[in-house]
Amino acid sequence: MMLKPLCEENGIPVYGLYVDGRWVASTQGKRAPDHNPADNTLIAYVHQATAPDVEAALESAQRASRAWADTRVGTKEALFFCLRDVIMTRRTEIQQILIKESGSAFKKALWEIDYVIDLIQTMVGEIRRIAGETMPTTIEGRVSMSFRQPLGVVLGICPFNSPFLLTMKKVVPAVAAGNAIIIKPSEETPLSGLLIADLFEEAGLPPGVLNVINAAVADIAPALTEDPRIKAITFTGSTRTGRLLAEGAARGLKRITLEMGGKGPLVVLRDADLDGAVRAATFGAFLHQGQVCMAGSRVIVDSSLYDEFCKRFVERTRQVKVGSPDREDTVVGPLIRISQCAFIAGQIEDAVSQGAVVRCGGGYNGSYFEPTVLTDVTPAMRIYHEESFGPVVSVLRAEDTGDALRLANDTSYGLSAAVMTENLSDAWYFAQNIEAGMVHINDSTISDEPHVPFGGVKNSGFGREGGRYSIEEMTELKWVTFQTAKPSFPF
Repeated sequence: MMLKPLCEENGIPVYGLYVDGRWVASTQGKRAPDHNPADNTLIAYVHQATAPDVEAALESAQRASRAWADTRVGTKEALFFCLRDVIMTRRTEIQQILIKESGSAFKKALWEIDYVIDLIQTMVGEIRRIAGETMPTTIEGRVSMSFRQPLGVVLGICPFNSPFLLTMKKVVPAVAAGNAIIIKPSEETPLSGLLIADLFEEAGLPPGVLNVINAAVADIAPALTEDPRIKAITFTGSTRTGRLLAEGAARGLKRITLEMGGKGPLVVLRDADLDGAVRAATFGAFLHQGQVCMAGSRVIVDSSLYDEFCKRFVERTRQVKVGSPDREDTVVGPLIRISQCAFIAGQIEDAVSQGAVVRCGGGYNGSYFEPTVLTDVTPAMRIYHEESFGPVVSVLRAEDTGDALRLANDTSYGLSAAVMTENLSDAWYFAQNIEAGMVHINDSTISDEPHVPFGGVKNSGFGREGGRYSIEEMTELKWVTFQTAKPSFPF
């Protein structure tokens, strides 16, 4: 089975929305082009949802959520096992869509698929552990307990950088917990969202439990975030958009999980394994062209190792393969949009004008930006504070361990951090004191597993995704008591 368009126009496939288990055109016929970032070729037209389509998705999800909440756990487990098998069968198709639409390099696309398979298996295990507890009580004749119930309808707003993985991180837990979900994919990767609907449909998910509506977030987010049928919002994307969504959720008193930007520090202390630090820095900076919220875009190096680290890091960066994402040896492919190249070039120009040094890279061709290493970066420069979301890393000099911690925390973001050291005391000191939701010792800033509490602090967001932490976000905890004896009241 393959993702099938509604029709073709001059040889270009035209895809619709997925609402109530049906593939439909938008009610107003509005469409948007979908381009391959590698060469800007047109790969599809995708229908864009407007108000009537949003209402249809809401009605469908609300209706389906009630029946799905009551579905037996064995039925849900069987669905997810079938979904896993469907994904494994359609592995090549999924990989090719990720390469063509998001610019994912060959191996990175396969990693997304393998992660999702692991995610599904993790959540199957969680389905039977959605449990409450009994509690002691001080009141005579009372039995006290709690249990978890599905929220109802969840809204997932998804990013372009790992569109299969990060969308599935929202859909799979929401559905496993007994909710219906409406997905709004990134405008840059609409086919990836529709592909997920197609996979679930083949696996046998009942109509309405998953709806996918493509549109610009500004066009439909207000109607969705303010509608009382939406009980929770889960978002991955920019801090700016996340703030706006949080404001809308606050007005409606809705639950919201935000996973936003990052300016991840990789700290290299004086006793670090230098070669290991260089490898961790290279992977953390350049995976998926640096378009990763966990990217280690700031490397903070103890002054005793600074010069040698910079030398080895630049040498290794020059060996990073830039090329077409469909080549198996490519590491750095195209950025999602060519305008991002000009933005990053502006950051570099600003830094150089204030004394920073470009040790390698710094240029771009089309949407391909060279892997770039900057040194002598200071807080006066834009790139010190701003997220680049590209293959650019700043190397900062730390005078000692305390200075390294100060530099690591000198950011408005707080998603992922890493520390390279052989000293257990220093490792624990940084694990406790770095202002980040995740800290990795002797590893890259980029690390994720389906069962861990993934998330950040400060401008990187709040709430956690993964395993039972997702289940907690996607369910309501209810307290219930039973009186086995007549209660005594004071009046």
